[in-house]
Amino acid sequence: MTSIGGAEMVDWNLAVATANRLMRPGPEVSRDEAREIVAELRRHAKAAEEHVRAYTRMIPEGHAPADTPVLVVDRPGWVKANVEGFRELLKPLFEKVQERRADTPGGAVFGAVGGKVTGVELGMLLTFMASRVLGQYETFAPAGRDLPAGEQGGGRLLLVAPNIVHVERELDVDPHDFRLWVTLHEETHRTQFTGVPWLKDHLQGEIQSFLGETDIDPTTMLERLREAAQSLTGNRPEGADGEDGAPSLVELVQTPGQREVLARLTAVMSLLEGHADYVMDGVGPQVVPSVTEIREKFQQRRARGASRLDQALRRLLGLDAKLRQYRDGERFVRAVVDEVGMEGFNRVWTSPNTLPTKSEIAKPSDWVARIHRA
Repeated sequence: MTSIGGAEMVDWNLAVATANRLMRPGPEVSRDEAREIVAELRRHAKAAEEHVRAYTRMIPEGHAPADTPVLVVDRPGWVKANVEGFRELLKPLFEKVQERRADTPGGAVFGAVGGKVTGVELGMLLTFMASRVLGQYETFAPAGRDLPAGEQGGGRLLLVAPNIVHVERELDVDPHDFRLWVTLHEETHRTQFTGVPWLKDHLQGEIQSFLGETDIDPTTMLERLREAAQSLTGNRPEGADGEDGAPSLVELVQTPGQREVLARLTAVMSLLEGHADYVMDGVGPQVVPSVTEIREKFQQRRARGASRLDQALRRLLGLDAKLRQYRDGERFVRAVVDEVGMEGFNRVWTSPNTLPTKSEIAKPSDWVARIHRA
């Protein structure tokens, strides 16, 4: 990344160090138990791959797409992997802002100090997220010595062992069933990207289009981030919207030109998350005996959140919108499969033109009419 006065907009090493310093330890397990958990998650990931491919029929029998590694990580490992992903994805945006900063009075000072401040802030956000993510198919991060990725820029599947153990204990469900249930969801994401060759480039192109539309100077960005902090702490200026109207970080830095791109991104993310939920519940009864109990308890956990601070952070980070993506996307997939079957639904993966729009996610019959009855 280009820099001003040798300073990047984000001190990435400081972000990782901050997160590791503030991060809570995971649940207590013995060394032998930890080894068993890691081994079981790897076995479940392999089994889930076969179950998901058979159920979704996205990958023709006998066809072997490019393999991607399965990494069972702890919370610091998840942070490190995601920092690399953020760094890669946000590079065009930061370069653009730095160009603007070069022409801003005091820009060099802002660069020297701002990178440290932003690094600490990012580390704090990662601390919050690192204890909540159960698994993730990481699509864009480059391969590293400690974090391998698939060939030719392929992704990697991360399973965050401490968080999985924490949630299974919190819900008081069968741990072996819960671990397989989680891997079914994450394996569906891996199947989506390995089975649809154009999907990664399409999604990355949309994200870069969104970032490319950003046209705010560093002072404005700083002010909007300050507004985000005020909305989180409840110190918004007099006359500001109530807490329920607090915008997410994405909304705070959004420009009018980004709304169309964001609508398309919302639709495709709803599809991917809803499809993963649909598959994990569809496969579940065959291989996860207690799937009904797990789903009911997990849905209750999703809905209620935790403390007031946790709920505020969820709104600020856009996690409430992500929960709606799970719900709306799953309804879309279920409705389409009910009407045209799994093969008919799989036409969604034909090209970017067959992806549902945001309005079609809400009204699946419109997608069926456009794709199947045109």
